[in-house]
Amino acid sequence: MTTQSLELNVAAEFTRTPGPRKRSEGEYSGEEFLSLLLRPRFIAALEAGVSLRVNLDCAAGYPTSFLEEAFGGLAREFGSEKVAANIELSCDDEPYLVEDIKKFIREAKTTR
Repeated sequence: MTTQSLELNVAAEFTRTPGPRKRSEGEYSGEEFLSLLLRPRFIAALEAGVSLRVNLDCAAGYPTSFLEEAFGGLAREFGSEKVAANIELSCDDEPYLVEDIKKFIREAKTTR
């Protein structure tokens, strides 16, 4: 049986209480999540030829700035199309977050 995706569970692997945009603004920031988990796992998924499935359930809530910094930041680094094509988002608790994140990915301006 082949794996079709790598998994990343935000609440289980990072925190149940996501924080602000930048590390300098507080704990569990979007910048920290991008650096420690999201970027490395995304790269690993690309190298394995599979998608990255991000589960957003079981968190106390997500600040918009956290989500934009993490997912928009990933898209700024790798390009919106590449991120959109290689990431799957799951959030039964707050399904609207999936569309919010997809918008952040689409609207990100690539820095490369």
